[in-house]
Amino acid sequence: QLHLVESGGGLVQAGGSLRLSCATSGTIFSINAMAWYRQAPGKQRELVARITRAGTTNYADSVKGRFTISGDIPKNTVYLQMNSLKPEDTAVYYCNAYTGYDQWGRGTQVTVSS
Repeated sequence: QLHLVESGGGLVQAGGSLRLSCATSGTIFSINAMAWYRQAPGKQRELVARITRAGTTNYADSVKGRFTISGDIPKNTVYLQMNSLKPEDTAVYYCNAYTGYDQWGRGTQVTVSS
């Protein structure tokens, strides 16, 4: 069982930047991939970015060129650098780890003001 803790959310003006961190503890060797998802009010949770144990990354079209996922799964921490933030990026951002099934953190709020 994993314990995932997100940090780094907050309030930022449009065009600004934030860096989210996800720290993990527990059975790290079982993680196949980690990802960031987000959920805005009234909307479904959506994938933002994913990184595999091998370092392969993929992004939602809406964040390509603005967000960067990085980190090292065996070193227990994954980051999401968010640049050129837009009001539509406002959401609760969740850290996800896939170990054969999805495991989730509690989320961190990101609010982008116009």
